[in-house]
Amino acid sequence: MKRYGIPILLSAALAVGAFTGCANVSSASASDMISSASSTAPSSMAAEPMSSMSSMGSMGAMGAMGAMEMTRSSYASEPAAGSIIDTSSLFTDRDLEQTADTANATKITVKNGEDVTISEEGVYVISGTATDCTITVDADSTAKVQLVLDGVSITNADAPAIYVLSADKVFVTTASGSTNELTTTGEFAAIGDVTNIDGVIFAKDDLVLNGQGTLTINSSANGIVGKDDVKVTGGTYNITATEHGIQGKDSVAIADGTFNITAGTDAIHAKNDEDLTLGYVCIADGTFNLNGGSDGIEGYAVVQIDGGDITIDSQEAIEGTYVQINGGTVDIAATDDGINASDKSSEYDIVLEINGGDISVNMASGDTDALDSNGSLFITGGTVNITAQSAFDYVANASMTGGTVTVNGQQITELTNSMMGGGMAGPQGGMSGGSMGGRGGMR
Repeated sequence: MKRYGIPILLSAALAVGAFTGCANVSSASASDMISSASSTAPSSMAAEPMSSMSSMGSMGAMGAMGAMEMTRSSYASEPAAGSIIDTSSLFTDRDLEQTADTANATKITVKNGEDVTISEEGVYVISGTATDCTITVDADSTAKVQLVLDGVSITNADAPAIYVLSADKVFVTTASGSTNELTTTGEFAAIGDVTNIDGVIFAKDDLVLNGQGTLTINSSANGIVGKDDVKVTGGTYNITATEHGIQGKDSVAIADGTFNITAGTDAIHAKNDEDLTLGYVCIADGTFNLNGGSDGIEGYAVVQIDGGDITIDSQEAIEGTYVQINGGTVDIAATDDGINASDKSSEYDIVLEINGGDISVNMASGDTDALDSNGSLFITGGTVNITAQSAFDYVANASMTGGTVTVNGQQITELTNSMMGGGMAGPQGGMSGGSMGGRGGMR
């Protein structure tokens, strides 16, 4: 029996359109939320028979059944009763404040070749232009430190511009109307005995980004890296990175903001190898233009989208073990899978669930799937418009109990498993029939 979420909200509010998104918040870290995650999946999760594959010949269906990757002993047979991520305590009031109280702030002007170390709790206003300068936060584990970027530009060859070594939480706030730029041009070097530094902003503790200004980040590796929780509640971010744009270990949670990210791997990425209940992405609102060499958004545990205006151009647009879309506008162009639920965390059911929103998926030709689940696929609401050779690919259970779904210009009323089809055999794409059903369902 696998958990549905972090933890599950047991109300049925989602089904009647009263879903409470990530933006309705108070305070707690991801680990706090996980500690109360005692709900388990219902007894109805036992695997059900495969849905019929009406677009395949009988021999093709048999070939597909034999070739499928049945990675779990059981699969979810119905969608969750509510939100996968408990968003009620995801952000604090201070997280959501877009301005800082600078009445008693310390003002710092960066200079070439001079590092800055902050060791006390407080608010620090940072400005100026410098090269070879790292702002290090090395404070008590209970300290909350706020860095207000007010027209600062830092360019380093091998070090982060902002390095959070120790604190309870660090806020990086862009001052209203300010333009700020942080750049690392070469290979990151170790700082002391810390050898895994690989982000222009690199935080070993909780990191919150907010504000009313603009922050541009250019990186030879990752843009923003958090080894705990990364939260963004406001501001404009222009990120160019050869690896990930924004990376969180426990989570990446976004309440609002504008994001223009071009990344060599994932634009937004969350992964925790040590605790598989963590490593999730939650988006409540915001404007996103994401270009990823691999994924637009990847949360190894969960990806939950409750709102926002999201445009993704990547190999795979959205990927996680449990992917739940409850709202927002999502416009996808992808060359592999549009939205993919895959077996990345054993703590969650493999599910792709769409409960709301306005979703467009445009797939490149070839071996591609618009909605691909290595477990179950559920559509209960929203509007989904798909242009693809293979619209739906799922291993276990699938149902469409609401919403409006259009595939290649034709509205459909049920989900048909394409099983990696070629050709435009019908409105749902997939196999064109024949004695072996196209490629026989090879994944």
